[in-house]
Parts: sequence; structure tokens; C-alpha cells
Amino acid sequence: MSPVQPETNASAGAKVSVTPQQVKQLRELTGAGWMDCKAALEANGGNLEQAVDWLRKKGMASAQRKAGRATSEGCVASYIHAGSKIGVLLEVNCETDFVARTEEFRQLAHDLAMHVAAAEPRFIRREDVPADTVQRETDIYRAQVTGKPQNVMDKIVQGKLDKFYEENCLYEQHFIKDDKHTVKELVDAVIAKVGENIAVRRFVRFKLGEPVLHAEAQAPE
Repeated sequence: MSPVQPETNASAGAKVSVTPQQVKQLRELTGAGWMDCKAALEANGGNLEQAVDWLRKKGMASAQRKAGRATSEGCVASYIHAGSKIGVLLEVNCETDFVARTEEFRQLAHDLAMHVAAAEPRFIRREDVPADTVQRETDIYRAQVTGKPQNVMDKIVQGKLDKFYEENCLYEQHFIKDDKHTVKELVDAVIAKVGENIAVRRFVRFKLGEPVLHAEAQAPE
């Protein structure tokens, strides 16, 4: 894969020279290739944090191109929280058995299972939320903002729905180990590293003594 090309960044001005030490540091943070890290630093005036974001955006763009590819390999990851009162089983898929056995993929699967244990998502993506659930939430939010102009009500209701998705959908939740990024961004970053599509297929979360509300959160077939 050819390295990404540097772009003009308004905050960076003219392209600057970067040191091998800066490139090495960025590689350790992101896992990206040497030339990609160099291009990111040059495009962002040597600013490490902006260069990380720049590479993440490139990774997300790459992930979008891979999103339609079939995922029939992968693994089932498990996580048992300290005290053995919360446990998670999670299936995450990729395209080949080779990637399924890589450290990056296995670490992602473990991190996702740990995240589900801590953050209690109910769904994987917002598209997975049943229509009747969306309607029920919408009705509640509209009842909370009566008496306002229609366009204002619509904007407030949509904002509340977006917050609902952020709190209840795995991909839209902020990752527990790095709340500056969503779970979707975490998955996209690994997609960029391994070069294959990756998708969470389903998970089930157990908490000792809680009532059984549903068997599992599962992406539609």
C-alpha cells in the first residue's frame, strides 16, 4: 500500500521538517507506517496530537472503503470482571483467519468485551435499535418539549435521540480506555492497521442476579 500523501493544513502553514524521533513516537502511538507518520507530522506542523487525529481520519476513510466486504472469520472473546459478578461473550468478525490470529485483532476483541462489561450497551449500531423503541423515545422527548416552535422541537428531539444512541449503542459509545474516541473509531483504527473489514456481530452481557431482559445484542443477518 502506498503511503498517504501530505495535505495542506491551515493551522500548520508551510511544510516543516520532522525528526526521526518524532516519526518513531507517532508510530508507537498509532502503529501507522513510517512514511505515513512522516507525512502526518509534516502536514500538521510537527504537532503530535494533530498528526494522530490526521492519521485516524485517514484510517476511518480506509475503513469506510472496506465496510462492504464480507467477514466470515474472527473469534469469540470473553471477559469476566473482577469478583466474577459480570461476564461478557462477544463475537467479532474479520475477513481472514490470518488477521483473526493477529495480536491487534485479539486485543481489539478483548477490549470490546471489557468495554461491554463496563458500559452496558443494548445495541451494536443505531440501525439495530428497533423502530418501536425509537418511536417510544421520540414520543417521550416530544412530550418534554411541548409549547415550542416545531423546528425548535424537532432539533431538540433529534439531539435527545442522538444522546440516546450515544449511551446505548456500542459503536457510538465513548471507549472506556480512551473517552476521546468512540468504539467505532477504535474499530476503524484497527481496520486501517490490518487492512481488512472488522465488525462486531453480537454480544451477551451477564450480571449476577439481574433479570433476563433479552438474550443478546446482535447485528441483523
